[in-house]
Amino acid sequence: MIQVDEAENRPVPVEDETSEEAVEYKFDLTFYGADYPVDGLVKRLNQKDIIIPSFDPTNELAFEVEAFQRKFIWSKVQCDRFVESLLLGLPVPGIFLVQQSDKRLLVLDGQQRLLTMKAFYDGLLNRKEFALKHVQTQFQEKTYKTLDDDERRTLDDAIIHATVIKKTSEDQDLSSIYTLFERLNSGGTTLSPHEIRVALAPGKLMRLIRNLNETPAWRTAFGTPSKNLKDHELILRFIALMFSRNEYTSPMKDFLTNYAQQNQNLEHDSSESIEKAFTGAIVAVSNAVSSKPFRISTALNAAIFDSVMVGLAKRQLTGASVDSEKVAKAYEALLRDKNYQDAVGKATAREDQVNTRLRLAIEAFKDV
Repeated sequence: MIQVDEAENRPVPVEDETSEEAVEYKFDLTFYGADYPVDGLVKRLNQKDIIIPSFDPTNELAFEVEAFQRKFIWSKVQCDRFVESLLLGLPVPGIFLVQQSDKRLLVLDGQQRLLTMKAFYDGLLNRKEFALKHVQTQFQEKTYKTLDDDERRTLDDAIIHATVIKKTSEDQDLSSIYTLFERLNSGGTTLSPHEIRVALAPGKLMRLIRNLNETPAWRTAFGTPSKNLKDHELILRFIALMFSRNEYTSPMKDFLTNYAQQNQNLEHDSSESIEKAFTGAIVAVSNAVSSKPFRISTALNAAIFDSVMVGLAKRQLTGASVDSEKVAKAYEALLRDKNYQDAVGKATAREDQVNTRLRLAIEAFKDV
């Protein structure tokens, strides 16, 4: 996974296995079909009975078209022609919705179509009047308000088919829905694993991670903020392994998603304990190691990051002061350890590799 260091205008790679793990899934979900008129879908969007997910933890206005522009990627031509298809009574692709525990529906696939419909009914697209242009003559320059009565009725009554997905039980984890999201999402841009995670498990944990991502020592260690939220995902990785490492099972991607779901609103691990652990560990690294730690080569190694951070955070739980010179020596010795090198160099999501590197790192920093 690559991000761009804008300051140096060169790629900054992150060595990580989460986007490459191949796992067999049993999709323990139920499905049913429903036909919705367009005006009914727009009404549900306005009432927030249908939720357009935000893939960005900095976006506090996930339901607003303007706020969603980062992922609103359809061109004006695409928007116009989609509305025209509805006005002509042509069939259009269906949408996929996930039923939440409160009966609201989360959009799994179809956000561009739904946002286009909402924008046309609202009369605004990207803060400009939404008047049709790339359409047949009879619809030229029409807005929703200026449609003829028969055209408006045709649009209101146009049918969008939805496939509604339900979990088989309320306490079921998000793995099946997460994987389905990866496979179905057709927004025209590849979503990173953490962007999907933010959409499926928004709340206090994701907001805390957003705040921790601004920690000066972390920004120096990681570099330019990642457009696909890789820096956010690494912080989640530290938190999950720090507080739930005994529950770890591969793949790493599912472990992180399930932790995010279970601690979505900090039900189990408090913001205070998480913030203290993260900031204490990253500041200790910053004071002891070079400005670009967690690397064997030029790439930031996610396995080195998670183990060093957990090792130092565990050490600081004792309350004793940390000696930067001892941290630096312990860090250098750890990276030379052959068993540690194996645990951070290959198959890094495997349970034995995760357990080995965490154990070695905790042991390395216990007396610093």
